[in-house]
Amino acid sequence: MTSRRHAIALALAASALLMPLAAGSQGTPPSPSAYRPGLGDLMTMTVQPRHLKVGLAGQERNWDYLTYELHELEEALERVAKFVPKWREIDIAGLIVGSTKEPIEALEEAAKKRDAAAFNEAYARLTAACNACHQSAKVGMIAIQVPRGSSPFTNQDFRPAKP
Repeated sequence: MTSRRHAIALALAASALLMPLAAGSQGTPPSPSAYRPGLGDLMTMTVQPRHLKVGLAGQERNWDYLTYELHELEEALERVAKFVPKWREIDIAGLIVGSTKEPIEALEEAAKKRDAAAFNEAYARLTAACNACHQSAKVGMIAIQVPRGSSPFTNQDFRPAKP
């Protein structure tokens, strides 16, 4: 009887040890890793549309909306610098701050003064800064320009609201 008890005890112990393994293999599958957009994704999804909207708002002289989108552009650039501070061997965070700070400040000032000529000049400098950054990062084939023609945002009116 003793050997039979030992066999039963051993079988019960083995099954108790193996149950979590069996349950794990039939349970919830492992969760996928979180999506982490790359530098190109962030630029295309968050920075480029904001640059475009700043340009369209400025062309329509919608100073309030321009100020809003300019702030959104600054935040988008800050997120890029935070999530991708270095790309390959390039200091992306440093390039962003070094190339965009002055033109963005000039755009803020132009919006405060509601100065179309100052806006045009500062927006051209911001656009040139984007392209200089692309050149520095060896992706000069990405050429940004001042928006031409009608808006690709056909569901948004960029003209100032009428009081």
